[in-house]
Amino acid sequence: MSSLSTVQIAMAGEALIDLISRPDGAFEPCLGGAVYNLSRALSLQGLGTLYLNPFSQDRFGRALRQQMVDDGVQLSQAAPVTAPTSLAVVALDPNGHPDYAFYRQGVADRQVSATQLNAACAPTLTPVLQWVGTGGLALDPQDAGVYLPWLKAQREAGRWVAVDANLRPSVMPDLAAYRAHIMTLLAQADLVKVSDEDLQHLQVPGDDALAQARHLLTQTPAQCLALTLGAGGAYLLSRTGQTWFAQEQKHLSVVDTVGAGDSFLAGLLAALTSALNPLTSSTPSTPSITLSPAMGDQVLRHALASASLCVQARGCVPPSFAASQAWAAQHPALTRFQDAASK
Repeated sequence: MSSLSTVQIAMAGEALIDLISRPDGAFEPCLGGAVYNLSRALSLQGLGTLYLNPFSQDRFGRALRQQMVDDGVQLSQAAPVTAPTSLAVVALDPNGHPDYAFYRQGVADRQVSATQLNAACAPTLTPVLQWVGTGGLALDPQDAGVYLPWLKAQREAGRWVAVDANLRPSVMPDLAAYRAHIMTLLAQADLVKVSDEDLQHLQVPGDDALAQARHLLTQTPAQCLALTLGAGGAYLLSRTGQTWFAQEQKHLSVVDTVGAGDSFLAGLLAALTSALNPLTSSTPSTPSITLSPAMGDQVLRHALASASLCVQARGCVPPSFAASQAWAAQHPALTRFQDAASK
């Protein structure tokens, strides 16, 4: 039986090399890209994961591809392309927070079409596919003709759509068009992940990040929204008015935050998939994501643990499902739950 028969989530978006600045002025090449990191993290969390974009035949492309394979990710485009690998120059501030500059014209991961993405997700090839997802640089309006038709088709086919609205405004020349396009993509989402910084870049109204997140949720059809606040913890919001919060009780020894959001979302999706009833190929429309108070708490704590483990390593080092479970059990988080319907 083909390994594609076990694929539960398909991801589309960038794979690139992060050139991370060092104190001595040199740059260290690291495998990266938001969707690339998320794909690896999902597979390490135990989900059958399919990555849909091609890799370059250059040295960097071969390294990116090999790491994906080593981490158990299935590749829909195994044959390399001649276009070069995307590059990102990453400068870290004193708190380990990254700032990016991207080199993305004519690169390998952009050599893909909506037709190819949909063909790779055909039910005959991926009969147990439950999720499709994207984010990062795939939110560029220049790629609207690739990712938007794919997300629409997959949602109509009954797959859940996850969109990580991690914005890169410094490299988008038209911020108004960028924001508008992201909102168009979020109109296809069943689950949205966003940070407090992303909400500011999107110019979402609200007195604080939580109020902004609640407003954003009302502007999309999403059933759940995850809000990350860095060291301030994270929220999980449901369309039915439930709000979960979790935060580490003790200070973490943060090395850097590269890949933290990707590890968080991977942990969230893995825990959600484990908790929810499986989606079958005969489902005529997207099923609801219904969480009990205990289920939502468990899902959010697992996602938080996944991010906490990542920030304690240099670069993006996603944890396994078991490692995240162990961290959550050994380091109980501060948690809160609120149900607006019970007021």
